[in-house]
Parts: sequence; C-alpha cells; structure tokens
Amino acid sequence: MRGEPQDDHRRTGALLIVDDDHAYATRLARAMADRGYDVTTATTVTDGRDAIDLEPPEFAIFDLRIGSGNGIELLEHLIERRSDARAIMVSGYANLPTTVSAIKLGAFDYLAKPADADEIDHALQAQGERPPAPEHPMSPGAVRQEHILSVYERSNHNVSETARRLGMHRRTLQRIFTKHGVNSA
Repeated sequence: MRGEPQDDHRRTGALLIVDDDHAYATRLARAMADRGYDVTTATTVTDGRDAIDLEPPEFAIFDLRIGSGNGIELLEHLIERRSDARAIMVSGYANLPTTVSAIKLGAFDYLAKPADADEIDHALQAQGERPPAPEHPMSPGAVRQEHILSVYERSNHNVSETARRLGMHRRTLQRIFTKHGVNSA
C-alpha cells in the first residue's frame, strides 16, 4: 500500500528523465538534482534505451509520447533490466487505458503534465508497493461520458458552451446526450 514519503528514509540515486520537451526536461532535471538525485536526461526513446542499457537507474520519469515512440516501451525495458526501479509516467495525453497499462507494467504512478518536481518527488519517495491496478476499470466510453457530463455541469448545463469547451459540434453533443438519456432541454 502506498503511503507518505518519510524524510528520515529518503532515498535518492540515479534518475533518468526521458521527455522530448527539452525545456520541461531541463527544468525538471535541475529541480530533481536540487533534491539530491543524480540526473540523466534523454529526449528520444533510443537515447533513453541506451541510458537504461548503460546503467539501469533506480528512478525514472518517462513521458508517454516521446517523438514517434512512447514511454511505455521504456518502462518495459527498464523493468526488464531492473525490476526494483521506481518509474513515474507523465503525460499531457493521459487516458484510462494507458494509465492502467502503465501501472500493470510496473509504473509507480501516472501524473498529468506539467507535473511539478514536488509532486514527482513525492510519488518517487512514497513508501510501499506499487499500487494495484483496478480490477474493473471503467471502459473508455464510460470515461468519455463522465468527462462530457462533468464539462456539462461546469458549463451550467449550457449545451452550446459544453460543445465549445469539448471542441465538438452542438448537434453531436445533443446526439450523445440523447443516446445516453441525458435531458439537455
């Protein structure tokens, strides 16, 4: 079970950051080095793989989308080389299926970008085992419906505003509401 990080048991060591957003990776590397990590960065899947092969790090932060590759590949590669590594996935494109996949493959956490250094450090330092993947995750359709309804609520039940915020045509949204029995009148 995951818990709070304990300052007296703080662990630092080699940390690999792989993100194709050079500015984000540089800022994060500096902040994590200030927290005591020995940081290496890479901006491509190939460079990340090479760094893992050279010396598998104790800690890793992988972006989900890295150029034409993805961080899931690197997560699998790292866990094959060092099963006790603590990896965190970060992404601006997080969705439930990729989150579940990352956790099942061995990620300790999955954070939305731009995750800050404190949030990432907290996740890396959390005591305990990897969190279990949900037994019955919501289907992508159910997650989408939940998101649409949440935007509808935040838009004060205004269909036009909801459609604008979701980037879809108003009629498309009305069809979705009709299909799922949502009264939008």
